Amino acid sequence: MQLLVASGNEHKVAEIRELLRGSVWEVASLRDFPQLQMPEETAPDFVGNAALKAQAGVAATGLWTLADDSGLEVDYLHGAPGVYSARYAGEQKDDAANNRKLLAAMQNCPAGERGARFVCALVLAGPAGQRFEALGRCEGRIGYAERGSQGFGYDPLFFVQAYDDKTMAELNMAEKNQISHRAAALAEMLPVLQRLAINEKKN
Repeated sequence: MQLLVASGNEHKVAEIRELLRGSVWEVASLRDFPQLQMPEETAPDFVGNAALKAQAGVAATGLWTLADDSGLEVDYLHGAPGVYSARYAGEQKDDAANNRKLLAAMQNCPAGERGARFVCALVLAGPAGQRFEALGRCEGRIGYAERGSQGFGYDPLFFVQAYDDKTMAELNMAEKNQISHRAAALAEMLPVLQRLAINEKKN
């Protein structure tokens, strides 16, 4: 069965493809549908933005479509950058610029107030109007400088609670897929995907 992951971020697609390895779902991405344009992320929350993308994907292709919207919530910044995580430093969506802005915003933040979490909302939309939602979180804290080269986005600044001495960017794919916000959301969504696959076989 083909599943469109409605994301232009190939890092996210790779994570989801790896998490679904061994399942009946064959993952396609927006690279396979270059004519498909994603809508602007105008919703006030992660679930709303994921739903916009999922609905656009299924409407354009007729395929079951899984869309994610994710970001970083920093306690010291009252939940910012939140839904603006990718464009925190501007519409160019520059990871390095986002990280510099985050460090600048937290330069006076005490060590004990650097708590943060990655949040991932997944919405699965079907060709008959079906819709399923899942939400995952990964708790941690913001460091003082970038460490690691294996992640993307804010990963080099995010020390993972489950690996207190490592940033997300210092984890390999297997480690990350055990504790990431995307893995948690997909674990919640997986029974739905499995049930859909069984029903498809029966039909």
